[in-house]
Amino acid sequence: MTIDRTDAASRRGGALRRVLASGLVAGGVLALGTSVAAAGSAGRAPNEGLASFYGREHHRGPTASGERFDMNALTAAHRSLPFGTRVKVTNVSNGRSVVVRINDRGPFVRSRIVDLSRAAAVELDFVHRGITRVRLETVATASAGAPLRLAENIEP
Repeated sequence: MTIDRTDAASRRGGALRRVLASGLVAGGVLALGTSVAAAGSAGRAPNEGLASFYGREHHRGPTASGERFDMNALTAAHRSLPFGTRVKVTNVSNGRSVVVRINDRGPFVRSRIVDLSRAAAVELDFVHRGITRVRLETVATASAGAPLRLAENIEP
């Protein structure tokens, strides 16, 4: 069976997913160090779980945010965080961390909480295993239509 880029894009973040996801995401700014569980609507997004990565097979393909996927950039796919949100991802098994920008929707495997770019997986040192347990912490977020705001500039 041959899968063209259109089929792969529809599985990872087609137009319907973009519309549905945008309706599920509430805009706003998060406090520095807020866990993803607190950031998600009604605390539905877990802040610790399994991460996977995607690379060559999706490189330069479309993402749900409309930009081209770059496996060499520090980006990630998350089910509900707004596009542009910066998230600190820590590999629980080795303590290594990286800050990524959410630019896609996913993962579409229920047991996983985030899909990372290959570059992020390299930084976290789990390319050879394919998946690892991670902890997510929101660093900054962008409201819908607003520029990215760092969480430290927020008044309580």
